[in-house]
Amino acid sequence: MMRYWAILVGKLAGIGMLLAAAWRLVHAIWPGPDPTLRYKMQPFGTDLGYTTALLVLWLLGVGMVYLAILDQRYRCRTCGRRLHMPVSSGAWNSLLLRAPRTDYICRFGHGTLRVPDVDLSGTPQPDWHSVDNMWKELEDLETADK
Repeated sequence: MMRYWAILVGKLAGIGMLLAAAWRLVHAIWPGPDPTLRYKMQPFGTDLGYTTALLVLWLLGVGMVYLAILDQRYRCRTCGRRLHMPVSSGAWNSLLLRAPRTDYICRFGHGTLRVPDVDLSGTPQPDWHSVDNMWKELEDLETADK
């Protein structure tokens, strides 16, 4: 579980360092206020190019944080690896009884993630089901048949 959160903190720290470097680059490229003027106004809000550059930097930052969180939703809560093998289940013609959803599974058998495909009551929340050792149970069933 700690690895899952460590990956998210690492991604957010990387995004923060990238944005800080871009911020310093913008400030290095744009000159400060003219020292000969009586009132030294900051360029934000008065210089269209500088304000646009900061707006683009803000939008890139928000987009990268959104993508980092979206990527984190589809990771195993135990090992932090990406979940695979999406399986669709449910029926679109029976939304109340068997609502459509997509199930993802960890390759190492740590658990499954059920993501609703339709949001009937607000934002659908994915449901994580932890499994102790999924592959061990399957191996036990296979050896019991022999």
